[in-house]
Amino acid sequence: MESPLAATLRAAVFAARVHATHTRKGAAAEPYVNHVLEVAALLAEHGAPDVAVIAGLLHDTVEDSSDDPEPVTLAALAAEFGEEVAGIVAEVSDDKSLPKEVRKALQVRQAAKKSAAARQLKLADKISNLRAIMASPPRAWEHARRVEYVGWAGRVAVGLRGCNPGLEALFDATYRAAMAKLAEEA
Repeated sequence: MESPLAATLRAAVFAARVHATHTRKGAAAEPYVNHVLEVAALLAEHGAPDVAVIAGLLHDTVEDSSDDPEPVTLAALAAEFGEEVAGIVAEVSDDKSLPKEVRKALQVRQAAKKSAAARQLKLADKISNLRAIMASPPRAWEHARRVEYVGWAGRVAVGLRGCNPGLEALFDATYRAAMAKLAEEA
């Protein structure tokens, strides 16, 4: 039987291969794999279950590989990492066939309905995204768009509460820091 550490490292290698050519949208264009590593680290640091940490590494592989020669599917994740991990990834994935505004509204409405592992993953993802937007926002994102994103992340986080007090406190601190920085820039 594979140890949790071995499974986590196997997921990290898998994610690195899927994201090998992807970069973040920010001006620094950092390697995308840094994001999923940060999400997984946040989860591990705050006592999330091993399956959530593994799902954190894999959470964007399905969405971000849709244009690849061999896109990653939830069935492939289930075969490789188990049904529970694939289920968590499915819970946090957006349906890219829907318009962006619909996807964003669904995230707000469905946040509280997710499993505890998925809520923790979503919180860690939002923390990482807020940090990235403050450190290296996408070039095309004007101040108003960053304000809108931070506010929306806060609305999503309301529904994610009750699963991990440490992650919730870190989200709150990150959110306050982002709002303060945006207020200074206004």
